[in-house]
Amino acid sequence: MSQYTSTSTTTQKSVNSEGLFLQIDNLFKSYKTGDGKEFSVLENINLNIGENEFISIIGHSGCGKSTLLKIVAGLEKQSAGMVRLEGKEIRKPGADRMMVFQHYGLLPWLTVRENIRLAVDEVLQNLSRPEKISLVNEHLAMVNLTAAADKYPDEISGGMKQRVGIARALAIRPKMLLMDEPFGALDALTRGKLQKQVLDIWENHRQAAMMITHDVDEAIYMSDRIVLMTNGPAATIGEILSVPFAHPRDRQELRETKEYYELRNYALNFLDRYFTQDE
Repeated sequence: MSQYTSTSTTTQKSVNSEGLFLQIDNLFKSYKTGDGKEFSVLENINLNIGENEFISIIGHSGCGKSTLLKIVAGLEKQSAGMVRLEGKEIRKPGADRMMVFQHYGLLPWLTVRENIRLAVDEVLQNLSRPEKISLVNEHLAMVNLTAAADKYPDEISGGMKQRVGIARALAIRPKMLLMDEPFGALDALTRGKLQKQVLDIWENHRQAAMMITHDVDEAIYMSDRIVLMTNGPAATIGEILSVPFAHPRDRQELRETKEYYELRNYALNFLDRYFTQDE
């Protein structure tokens, strides 16, 4: 067993529930097929996440990663088991959980500023107009988009669009940030810059974060723990790796450590084993 690995998913389940932020207990998800049979997507998922913890979930395509994220978001309903946020069962979407999608989800007829303001108007209705303007401006500056505030989505780059999505999510002050491959559609240079920007924001405005990714290096750089999924169908948590690096992090310094490559190789070997099994 790796020095970075949680003892087991059972340990995750048996941790004292008092004070836990997000609890996923014995979660199952299945769908009905055309012939009336059950198709199992996720089985026996047990995971606890702290209120300031950054978690990444990695696995091969079809392992139910995005389905799990949507269940936490309240966009899908589990078939069995329980998902609780601060002790309350998640039954539907809520402003306490905001999703950042891979393909931005911006309204093309609204400017950058207006896309963020729309979310603020919808969720933070008790704020005055000056407070809303100040909040939007704060988050535009946070993601370095003040100069592009009055541009429309088709006038800005992919990396800038993703920053708008992140600013929009953070502006409503959610308790948890959910990200489904948020950097997957970006080129390598833009992806690296945006990873750092998001991590800088998270380090200065701590909240729970749950990110789906296919990139082991990205997961190590950004996460406190990495959840490795087995293959689907009927996917489950194979292992949970603890990332032994304190925040804030420097990517170059991490890559000069022995621990970085040990952890990276351990995760890649896990994924390779399951890839081979699927062949």
